Amino acid sequence: MRHWVWLGVVGLGLLGGAVHAGEPRARVRYTGQVNLNEATAAQLDLLPSVGQKAAERIVAWRQKRPFKRVDELVRVKGFGRKRMLRLKPYLTLQGETTLQAERVPGPAADKG
Repeated sequence: MRHWVWLGVVGLGLLGGAVHAGEPRARVRYTGQVNLNEATAAQLDLLPSVGQKAAERIVAWRQKRPFKRVDELVRVKGFGRKRMLRLKPYLTLQGETTLQAERVPGPAADKG
């Protein structure tokens, strides 16, 4: 019985993938930076892998004590070292927030 359930799940996964196989996938290209000490929650939400709740936690943290280094982001709940390192190229403590997220088409589908 377990094998049939597993095959059904795998089959549905393959079927679901086939429906979208011809469509190119869009990626998001990020340019600019976010000032951790001045950005709004909406601006922080633009960061890759940062949602509204995580952005609100960053804002709440900096209201208690401003960031002195970008690496201090790991002190905010939900931000480990790996996540911080992924975000680091987009983070700053100086200047204004200039981060923009732009959708770009993914690699062309194989037509062969």
